[in-house]
Amino acid sequence: MIDTAATGYDAGSIQVLEGLEAVRKRPGMYIADTGSRGLHHLFCEVVDNAVDEAIGGFCTRIEVIVHPDESVSIQDNGRGIPTDPHPYNGRPTCEVVLTVLHAGGKFGGGAYKISGGLHGVGVSVVNALSEWLEVTVARDGVQRSQWFERGIPITDLSDPVPVGWRGTKIHYKPDASVFEEVKHSLDTLKSRLRELAFLNPGLHILIDDQRTNEKKEYRFEGGIRAFVEYLDRGKTSLLPNPVVLSGERDGVVVDVGFQYNDTYLERVFPFANLIHNIEGGTHVSGLRTAMTRAVNEIARSGKILKDRDENLSGDDLKEGLTCVLSVKLAEPQFEGQTKTKLGNSEIKGIVDSFIYEGLLAWFEDNPEAIKPIVEKALKARQAREAAKKARELVRKGAMTGMSLPGKLADCSSRSPGETELYIVEGDSAGGSAKQGRDRSFQAILALRGKILNVEKARLDKMLGNNEIRTIIQALGCGIGNEFDTQKLRYHKIIIMTDADVDGAHISTLLLTFFYRHMQELISNGCLYLAQPPLFRVQKGKQVNYCYTEKELRAHVDGAGDSRVNVQRYKGLGEMNPEQLWETTMDPENRVLKRVHVDDDVLADEYFDILMGDKVEPRRTFITSYAREVKNLDV
Repeated sequence: MIDTAATGYDAGSIQVLEGLEAVRKRPGMYIADTGSRGLHHLFCEVVDNAVDEAIGGFCTRIEVIVHPDESVSIQDNGRGIPTDPHPYNGRPTCEVVLTVLHAGGKFGGGAYKISGGLHGVGVSVVNALSEWLEVTVARDGVQRSQWFERGIPITDLSDPVPVGWRGTKIHYKPDASVFEEVKHSLDTLKSRLRELAFLNPGLHILIDDQRTNEKKEYRFEGGIRAFVEYLDRGKTSLLPNPVVLSGERDGVVVDVGFQYNDTYLERVFPFANLIHNIEGGTHVSGLRTAMTRAVNEIARSGKILKDRDENLSGDDLKEGLTCVLSVKLAEPQFEGQTKTKLGNSEIKGIVDSFIYEGLLAWFEDNPEAIKPIVEKALKARQAREAAKKARELVRKGAMTGMSLPGKLADCSSRSPGETELYIVEGDSAGGSAKQGRDRSFQAILALRGKILNVEKARLDKMLGNNEIRTIIQALGCGIGNEFDTQKLRYHKIIIMTDADVDGAHISTLLLTFFYRHMQELISNGCLYLAQPPLFRVQKGKQVNYCYTEKELRAHVDGAGDSRVNVQRYKGLGEMNPEQLWETTMDPENRVLKRVHVDDDVLADEYFDILMGDKVEPRRTFITSYAREVKNLDV
């Protein structure tokens, strides 16, 4: 018999986390991570609460301020959080909302028929993960406020003061002891606010970044139509105007807008209760089924598709599609706390029938619109058929693992959870990496030159590119409809390029490929960027490596001696295998940056600007961000 008392496993060893203590102990359970994504998730939770008031028809204006100390305040002109004593514990209701998980007006058809937010835990989680938070509520002609620190009420609700405004203001400062870095990205904040303004026609949203004195206002009366036109700006549209369908079915509000352009990529942005579902869900499944059925039916009745022609598939209709889909429902079921995928099974049929019937009626009123859509789809089908042989070669090698590319120096381990693949530019760097690696778990794939820019290429051309085929074959998980993360041969994929302009370009080309065609690897946290040092600093026999100019200056200034030798690495090939292992490949010492997407709309926009056909948007982007460049190679 085991003496449980002797092992130390008794009632005293069971930890009970009460209230918001659990949030601070395990923040990743509530906001995904404690990096940039989690930091900006706090912002979204507070803003989404304000937008819930707008959805209900009680709020017309939201003001956001990013303060110089990285604190953020969000103020709306809604009804204001109730301040009267709550039956739960007799404390002011606004205090309960901010300190008790699952306390809010989003359950049981209470204050909100439709809402986003983190299942009612959002604003309390923000409070728990903030160094401090102040709530100010204006209701019934008076204003009251309360101060919290790390989720704990420090003051009682203040006495009422007469005021001439109505609403709620949340001012919070994320806790630096929780987050890796407390630095808000203005682009990320603006992108989310712009989305909300598009999805809520007439809602006036203002942001004031007091760190840079930049101000921006958003208000769009055009709604979904304006959103699609914004996403498609700079592209050649195939239809005179976007197709827009809006209505309600079985208690679910459905809004969809789409346009076709002359590019080769599909861009679908689905939302459920204004939350961006980057992994799609049942509403996207309904959209695809409806579009495929409606287009085929109209194309056949109009004799654009002949009797001998096969029906167009969903894949045929993806190329060049830009679509925004928004559904609003009373009881959303999301997969995961951060709502990347909608799971309500009934939504597929509702969206399918609504969009199918709406498209039939729309095409009846706009019969000229079907021809360019079908012609685009037929060209896409031809391209896919032309790529079939290349796809088969890639698929057979990748899926069976029997024919690995000759450029791959594989590792001995066959456990994907333990292995990592370094994608390296050039034979020189590849040679150093192969010699310096730990062969038991590190594989090296050396590429020759720059891979194809997939932003400008159809599938057939992409699969005809040797370097891209080599990458697909080495990873083993396939691509497109055959993509299967279960067959991924390495769970850590590391892009390792030179720290110069060419290296940055190759890295961007690879990121474009992974984002456009293997985005699941990014969302699953499998893709990384290696961070090789820029400088080797030697004083006597002591050697140190510096990764930034700032780090170098601090190191040299601290040496206090002029006899310091500084070597600037222009490429990985300049390092011998031992140096490359020590600085960039040794898990004990290396610096890796995990690639993740905070904002899918913003990421899509950046890839389109940087890697697309249009020169003018790229010139404007470079001019706008020139002062923010960290590593300039001249």
